[in-house]
Amino acid sequence: MELLMILNWEGCLNGRDVGGLPSSDGRRIRFGALLRSDSHSRLTAEGTAAVRAVGLSRILDLRWAHETAQEPSPFTDDPVYRDAPLIAELAEQGTTMPDAYRTMLDDNQRQITDVFILLSDAPPGPLAVHCGAGRDRTGVLVALALSIAGVPPASIALDYALTEGCSGDTILRTLAHLDNRHGGVRAYLLKGGASHAQLGQVRDRLLS
Repeated sequence: MELLMILNWEGCLNGRDVGGLPSSDGRRIRFGALLRSDSHSRLTAEGTAAVRAVGLSRILDLRWAHETAQEPSPFTDDPVYRDAPLIAELAEQGTTMPDAYRTMLDDNQRQITDVFILLSDAPPGPLAVHCGAGRDRTGVLVALALSIAGVPPASIALDYALTEGCSGDTILRTLAHLDNRHGGVRAYLLKGGASHAQLGQVRDRLLS
C-alpha cells in the first residue's frame, strides 16, 4: 500500500492526506480528496498560504464554539470555511478515552450526520477536516468517510494510528461498536438523516 502523504503546512503538526488507502472494490482513496489535520489556528503565514494553495472546496472545523473563539481559524472569513462542531460541548468527556468514542457516536448521531452531509454537498475539490489535535473528532469523522468509501477497517486503523499517541485498536473497536449497535456505518448515517445519494456522493468523490 502507498504511504500516506504528510502535509507540509507549517504550524500543523498532524496533517496528512489519506489518499492511497485501498477500497474493498480494488480502487483507492484519491490523493488530494480528503486532508486531515490538527487546528489551523497555529498555522504560520507560510502555512496558511500553503493551505490556500491547495484550492480546498471546503474546510470543516469540528471544534466547539469556545475553542474557535479562543483560537480562531485564519480561514474564518473564507467562503470554503464551515464552523461545524462534530459533537455537543457537553459530550467533551466522550472525546478523551478510546472506549468513549462509543458515547460520542451514540449521543450525537444527528449532529455527526449533519457534519458528514457537509462533505457530500461541498463543491468539487479537496476537502479538509480538523479539530483541536486532529485525533478524536477528526479521527471519527475520517473513519466514517473512509468506511463509506469502502476502505476496510484494518486500513482505516492504519491511518488513525499515524496520529501520535493513537492505537489502531481504538478505531477498530469503534467500528465494531457501530456494527454491533447500529448495524454499521452506513446504517448509522442513514438513521442520522443522511440519504443514500449523499453517502454515494462522499464515496464517489473520495475514490479514484
